[in-house]
Amino acid sequence: MAQLYYKYGTMNSGKSFEIIKVAHNYEEQGKPVIIFTPAIDTRDGVNQVGSRVGMTRPAIPVDAQTNLLESVKGYKPTSGNDRIYCVLVDEAQFLNKRQVLELTRIVDELGIPVMAFGLKNDFQNQLFEGSYNLLIQADKIEEIKTICWYCDRKATMVIRFRDGVPVNEGEQIQIGGNEDYKPVCRRCWNNAFKQP
Repeated sequence: MAQLYYKYGTMNSGKSFEIIKVAHNYEEQGKPVIIFTPAIDTRDGVNQVGSRVGMTRPAIPVDAQTNLLESVKGYKPTSGNDRIYCVLVDEAQFLNKRQVLELTRIVDELGIPVMAFGLKNDFQNQLFEGSYNLLIQADKIEEIKTICWYCDRKATMVIRFRDGVPVNEGEQIQIGGNEDYKPVCRRCWNNAFKQP
């Protein structure tokens, strides 16, 4: 039975690598998948999912107007198999509520499993619209764990940096890598913003 999975983790937890691995496993068996990625994230090139270990995969870009249900219905695999076996979504925190509901329809109406990967909370420890709605709608929720940049505890939060200094103000969405964000535990997050 198809289900909606939400796999969340902080930066550097291997979410994009997991997407590439899952896609490979399906496709090695001749089972086509669709990979969606946010159009605003071009760090690994346009229309690409990329992991920090250097692997990339082509993906379909998604912006706020993209209808995921219609995109899946209209997708034609290039292999001989015309059935879609899995839908994979990178950086799912950037989805809007309508798009998360479209993912539920892909599962419920089309019978295709959906695996959405993304951050849970932003650098201010607020939920993203996509993560909030995925936490409500997902059939299965799983944390992908990594360790704090500064100690050996589990990372559950992210610190944003500007010119090497931690900041907790600004726009919620700002694409960046290790120079802009670090995964941290709650203690190290709180220590970064303690008043002297």
